[in-house]
Amino acid sequence: MDDLWFSEYHTPSVRLSIRVKSQLHHEKSEHQTISVFDSEEFGRFLALDGIMMLTEKDEFIYHEMIVHPAMAVFPETERVLVIGAGDGGVLRELTRYANVRSVDVAEIDGRVAEVCRRFLPQTACGFDDPRVSLHIQDGLKFVRCKENQYDLIIVDSTDPFGPGESLFTREFYGNCFRALTENGILINQHESPFYCNDAEEAIRTHRHISRVFPIAEVYQAHIPTYPSGHWLFGFASKKFHPLVDLKADAWNALNLKTRYYNTDLHRGAFALPNYVKELLNRE
Repeated sequence: MDDLWFSEYHTPSVRLSIRVKSQLHHEKSEHQTISVFDSEEFGRFLALDGIMMLTEKDEFIYHEMIVHPAMAVFPETERVLVIGAGDGGVLRELTRYANVRSVDVAEIDGRVAEVCRRFLPQTACGFDDPRVSLHIQDGLKFVRCKENQYDLIIVDSTDPFGPGESLFTREFYGNCFRALTENGILINQHESPFYCNDAEEAIRTHRHISRVFPIAEVYQAHIPTYPSGHWLFGFASKKFHPLVDLKADAWNALNLKTRYYNTDLHRGAFALPNYVKELLNRE
Protein backbone atom coordinates (compact mmCIF):
# COMPACT_ATOMS: atom_id res chain seq x y z
CA MET A 1 0.00 0.00 0.00
CA ASP A 2 1.36 3.40 -0.99
CA ASP A 3 2.10 5.84 1.83
CA LEU A 4 0.21 8.90 0.57
CA TRP A 5 0.31 12.21 2.46
CA PHE A 6 -1.23 15.62 1.91
CA SER A 7 1.03 18.45 3.10
CA GLU A 8 0.25 22.13 3.49
CA TYR A 9 3.01 24.62 4.30
CA HIS A 10 1.94 26.97 7.08
CA THR A 11 5.28 28.77 6.80
CA PRO A 12 8.35 27.99 4.66
CA SER A 13 9.64 25.88 7.57
CA VAL A 14 6.41 24.49 9.06
CA ARG A 15 3.95 22.16 7.40
CA LEU A 16 0.91 20.11 8.35
CA SER A 17 0.84 16.61 6.89
CA ILE A 18 -2.13 14.25 6.92
CA ARG A 19 -2.05 10.67 5.73
CA VAL A 20 -4.71 10.20 3.06
CA LYS A 21 -6.48 7.04 1.98
CA SER A 22 -7.36 8.33 -1.49
CA GLN A 23 -7.84 11.39 -3.64
CA LEU A 24 -11.52 11.61 -4.53
CA HIS A 25 -11.44 14.60 -6.86
CA HIS A 26 -9.02 16.98 -8.56
CA GLU A 27 -9.67 19.70 -11.13
CA LYS A 28 -8.58 23.14 -12.21
CA SER A 29 -11.58 25.43 -12.43
CA GLU A 30 -11.57 28.88 -13.99
CA HIS A 31 -10.42 30.32 -10.64
CA GLN A 32 -8.46 27.71 -8.69
CA THR A 33 -7.46 24.09 -8.18
CA ILE A 34 -10.11 22.09 -6.32
CA SER A 35 -9.19 18.84 -4.57
CA VAL A 36 -11.02 16.46 -2.24
CA PHE A 37 -9.22 13.78 -0.25
CA ASP A 38 -10.28 11.07 2.17
CA SER A 39 -8.21 10.54 5.30
CA GLU A 40 -8.28 8.20 8.28
CA GLU A 41 -8.01 10.87 10.97
CA PHE A 42 -10.03 13.79 9.59
CA GLY A 43 -12.38 12.12 7.13
CA ARG A 44 -12.92 13.86 3.83
CA PHE A 45 -11.39 17.27 3.34
CA LEU A 46 -11.45 20.04 0.75
CA ALA A 47 -8.35 21.86 -0.48
CA LEU A 48 -8.28 24.92 -2.76
CA ASP A 49 -4.98 25.71 -4.44
CA GLY A 50 -3.32 23.26 -2.07
CA ILE A 51 -4.69 24.93 1.09
CA MET A 52 -7.01 22.99 3.35
CA MET A 53 -10.42 24.66 3.65
CA LEU A 54 -12.29 22.18 5.85
CA THR A 55 -12.30 18.64 7.12
CA GLU A 56 -15.26 16.53 8.14
CA LYS A 57 -13.81 16.15 11.64
CA ASP A 58 -13.32 19.79 12.66
CA GLU A 59 -15.46 21.88 10.27
CA PHE A 60 -18.15 22.27 12.95
CA ILE A 61 -15.87 24.55 14.96
CA TYR A 62 -15.35 27.05 12.16
CA HIS A 63 -18.94 27.06 10.95
CA GLU A 64 -20.50 27.38 14.39
CA MET A 65 -18.15 30.18 15.38
CA ILE A 66 -18.66 32.20 12.22
CA VAL A 67 -22.48 32.04 12.52
CA HIS A 68 -23.79 31.75 16.08
CA PRO A 69 -22.04 34.70 17.82
CA ALA A 70 -23.83 37.18 15.55
CA MET A 71 -27.14 35.36 15.87
CA ALA A 72 -26.86 35.38 19.67
CA VAL A 73 -26.38 39.17 19.62
CA PHE A 74 -29.19 39.89 17.15
CA PRO A 75 -31.57 36.89 17.13
CA GLU A 76 -34.07 38.87 15.03
CA THR A 77 -31.83 38.57 11.97
CA GLU A 78 -33.94 37.91 8.87
CA ARG A 79 -31.91 38.75 5.77
CA VAL A 80 -28.37 37.43 5.39
CA LEU A 81 -25.64 37.72 2.78
CA VAL A 82 -22.88 35.12 2.77
CA ILE A 83 -19.82 35.77 0.64
CA GLY A 84 -17.87 32.64 -0.24
CA ALA A 85 -19.10 29.58 1.66
CA GLY A 86 -19.02 27.32 -1.39
CA ASP A 87 -18.90 24.28 0.90
CA GLY A 88 -22.32 25.13 2.37
CA GLY A 89 -21.40 24.81 6.06
CA VAL A 90 -22.30 28.40 6.95
CA LEU A 91 -25.67 27.91 5.27
CA ARG A 92 -26.29 24.73 7.24
CA GLU A 93 -25.89 26.66 10.50
CA LEU A 94 -27.84 29.74 9.38
CA THR A 95 -30.87 27.82 8.18
CA ARG A 96 -31.33 26.27 11.61
CA TYR A 97 -32.92 29.61 12.59
CA ALA A 98 -36.62 29.76 11.77
CA ASN A 99 -36.66 33.58 11.72
CA VAL A 100 -34.09 33.78 8.89
CA ARG A 101 -36.15 34.62 5.82
CA SER A 102 -33.51 34.70 3.08
CA VAL A 103 -29.84 33.91 2.56
CA ASP A 104 -28.05 35.22 -0.52
CA VAL A 105 -24.76 33.47 -1.29
CA ALA A 106 -22.18 35.16 -3.52
CA GLU A 107 -19.62 32.52 -4.50
CA ILE A 108 -17.16 33.32 -7.28
CA ASP A 109 -16.50 29.69 -8.22
CA GLY A 110 -19.60 27.60 -8.88
CA ARG A 111 -17.51 24.47 -9.21
CA VAL A 112 -16.69 24.55 -5.49
CA ALA A 113 -20.38 24.25 -4.62
CA GLU A 114 -20.89 21.48 -7.19
CA VAL A 115 -17.90 19.47 -5.97
CA CYS A 116 -18.97 19.85 -2.33
CA ARG A 117 -22.51 18.74 -3.15
CA ARG A 118 -21.05 15.54 -4.55
CA PHE A 119 -18.31 14.77 -2.04
CA LEU A 120 -19.09 16.72 1.14
CA PRO A 121 -22.84 16.45 1.80
CA GLN A 122 -22.17 16.99 5.52
CA THR A 123 -21.76 20.71 4.77
CA ALA A 124 -23.29 21.06 1.30
CA CYS A 125 -26.71 20.14 2.70
CA GLY A 126 -26.93 23.86 3.50
CA PHE A 127 -27.70 24.57 -0.14
CA ASP A 128 -30.89 22.51 0.00
CA ASP A 129 -32.88 24.99 2.07
CA PRO A 130 -35.37 26.95 -0.12
CA ARG A 131 -34.43 30.20 1.62
CA VAL A 132 -30.93 30.00 0.11
CA SER A 133 -30.19 31.69 -3.23
CA LEU A 134 -26.81 30.95 -4.80
CA HIS A 135 -25.27 33.66 -7.00
CA ILE A 136 -22.15 32.71 -8.95
CA GLN A 137 -20.53 36.12 -8.77
CA ASP A 138 -17.58 37.96 -7.31
CA GLY A 139 -18.49 39.01 -3.76
CA LEU A 140 -17.02 42.50 -4.13
CA LYS A 141 -19.12 43.21 -7.21
CA PHE A 142 -22.24 41.63 -5.69
CA VAL A 143 -22.23 43.71 -2.51
CA ARG A 144 -21.25 46.93 -4.30
CA CYS A 145 -24.79 47.53 -5.57
CA LYS A 146 -26.57 46.70 -2.29
CA GLU A 147 -27.76 49.27 0.24
CA ASN A 148 -29.57 48.88 3.58
CA GLN A 149 -30.52 45.33 2.64
CA TYR A 150 -28.99 42.81 5.07
CA ASP A 151 -29.10 42.32 8.83
CA LEU A 152 -25.99 40.14 8.69
CA ILE A 153 -23.11 39.70 6.27
CA ILE A 154 -20.77 36.74 6.76
CA VAL A 155 -17.52 36.74 4.79
CA ASP A 156 -16.44 33.11 4.58
CA SER A 157 -13.54 33.75 2.26
CA THR A 158 -10.36 31.96 1.34
CA ASP A 159 -7.04 33.51 2.36
CA PRO A 160 -6.23 37.06 1.11
CA PHE A 161 -4.73 36.09 -2.22
CA GLY A 162 -6.11 34.68 -5.46
CA PRO A 163 -9.93 34.68 -5.64
CA GLY A 164 -10.26 35.95 -2.05
CA GLU A 165 -7.88 38.91 -2.27
CA SER A 166 -10.55 41.58 -2.98
CA LEU A 167 -12.49 40.55 0.13
CA PHE A 168 -9.84 41.99 2.46
CA THR A 169 -9.85 45.60 1.22
CA ARG A 170 -11.19 48.76 2.83
CA GLU A 171 -13.35 49.32 -0.25
CA PHE A 172 -15.03 45.97 0.29
CA TYR A 173 -15.75 46.63 3.97
CA GLY A 174 -17.17 50.03 3.07
CA ASN A 175 -19.52 48.36 0.60
CA CYS A 176 -20.56 45.91 3.32
CA PHE A 177 -21.31 48.81 5.66
CA ARG A 178 -23.68 50.35 3.10
CA ALA A 179 -25.34 47.01 2.39
CA LEU A 180 -26.19 46.49 6.07
CA THR A 181 -29.29 47.78 7.84
CA GLU A 182 -28.97 50.00 10.93
CA ASN A 183 -28.87 46.78 13.01
CA GLY A 184 -26.29 45.24 10.70
CA ILE A 185 -23.45 42.96 11.76
CA LEU A 186 -20.42 41.91 9.70
CA ILE A 187 -18.58 38.68 10.54
CA ASN A 188 -15.42 37.63 8.75
CA GLN A 189 -12.67 35.08 9.09
CA HIS A 190 -9.71 37.07 10.35
CA GLU A 191 -6.71 34.79 9.77
CA SER A 192 -4.33 33.54 12.48
CA PRO A 193 -2.27 35.76 14.81
CA PHE A 194 0.51 33.24 15.34
CA TYR A 195 2.79 33.06 12.30
CA CYS A 196 4.22 36.34 11.03
CA ASN A 197 2.65 36.47 7.56
CA ASP A 198 -0.78 35.44 8.86
CA ALA A 199 -0.50 37.94 11.70
CA GLU A 200 0.23 40.79 9.30
CA GLU A 201 -2.94 39.96 7.38
CA ALA A 202 -4.94 39.88 10.62
CA ILE A 203 -3.56 43.31 11.57
CA ARG A 204 -4.33 44.77 8.15
CA THR A 205 -7.85 43.34 8.11
CA HIS A 206 -8.66 44.66 11.58
CA ARG A 207 -7.30 48.10 10.66
CA HIS A 208 -9.48 48.32 7.55
CA ILE A 209 -12.63 47.23 9.39
CA SER A 210 -11.98 49.51 12.37
CA ARG A 211 -11.86 52.51 10.06
CA VAL A 212 -15.27 51.68 8.60
CA PHE A 213 -17.35 50.34 11.51
CA PRO A 214 -17.88 52.13 14.87
CA ILE A 215 -17.71 48.76 16.66
CA ALA A 216 -15.00 46.31 15.60
CA GLU A 217 -14.01 43.44 17.88
CA VAL A 218 -12.07 40.22 17.38
CA TYR A 219 -12.74 36.76 18.81
CA GLN A 220 -10.99 33.41 18.58
CA ALA A 221 -11.44 29.67 18.25
CA HIS A 222 -9.24 26.60 18.20
CA ILE A 223 -9.35 24.83 14.83
CA PRO A 224 -6.83 21.96 14.71
CA THR A 225 -6.18 21.87 10.95
CA TYR A 226 -5.77 25.63 10.45
CA PRO A 227 -2.30 27.22 10.69
CA SER A 228 -1.18 27.09 14.36
CA GLY A 229 -4.70 25.99 15.39
CA HIS A 230 -5.35 29.52 16.72
CA TRP A 231 -7.86 31.30 14.47
CA LEU A 232 -9.47 34.73 14.66
CA PHE A 233 -12.84 36.07 13.55
CA GLY A 234 -13.99 39.65 13.26
CA PHE A 235 -17.25 41.03 14.68
CA ALA A 236 -18.14 44.49 13.33
CA SER A 237 -21.40 46.34 13.78
CA LYS A 238 -23.13 49.67 13.42
CA LYS A 239 -24.67 49.53 16.92
CA PHE A 240 -24.32 46.15 18.67
CA HIS A 241 -21.42 45.20 20.94
CA PRO A 242 -20.81 41.43 21.00
CA LEU A 243 -20.65 41.27 24.80
CA VAL A 244 -22.81 44.16 26.00
CA ASP A 245 -25.64 43.20 23.64
CA LEU A 246 -25.37 39.42 23.93
CA LYS A 247 -28.87 37.94 24.35
CA ALA A 248 -27.80 34.70 25.99
CA ASP A 249 -31.21 33.77 27.40
CA ALA A 250 -32.95 34.31 24.07
CA TRP A 251 -30.36 32.26 22.19
CA ASN A 252 -30.40 29.45 24.75
CA ALA A 253 -34.20 29.35 24.58
CA LEU A 254 -33.88 28.25 20.94
CA ASN A 255 -32.43 24.93 22.17
CA LEU A 256 -30.10 24.60 19.21
CA LYS A 257 -27.77 21.64 19.57
CA THR A 258 -24.17 22.71 18.96
CA ARG A 259 -20.90 20.89 19.41
CA TYR A 260 -18.59 23.87 20.02
CA TYR A 261 -20.45 27.14 20.51
CA ASN A 262 -22.30 28.14 23.66
CA THR A 263 -23.00 31.50 25.24
CA ASP A 264 -20.41 31.01 27.99
CA LEU A 265 -17.80 30.32 25.34
CA HIS A 266 -19.11 33.38 23.43
CA ARG A 267 -18.00 35.62 26.28
CA GLY A 268 -14.67 33.87 26.66
CA ALA A 269 -13.88 33.95 22.93
CA PHE A 270 -13.54 37.74 23.05
CA ALA A 271 -10.96 37.53 25.88
CA LEU A 272 -7.83 37.65 23.76
CA PRO A 273 -4.24 36.79 24.75
CA ASN A 274 -1.97 39.78 25.31
CA TYR A 275 0.14 39.09 22.23
CA VAL A 276 -2.99 39.22 20.06
CA LYS A 277 -4.16 42.46 21.68
CA GLU A 278 -0.76 44.01 21.01
CA LEU A 279 -0.88 42.91 17.38
CA LEU A 280 -4.35 44.32 16.75
CA ASN A 281 -3.50 47.62 18.43
CA ARG A 282 -0.40 48.07 16.28
CA GLU A 283 -0.65 50.98 13.86
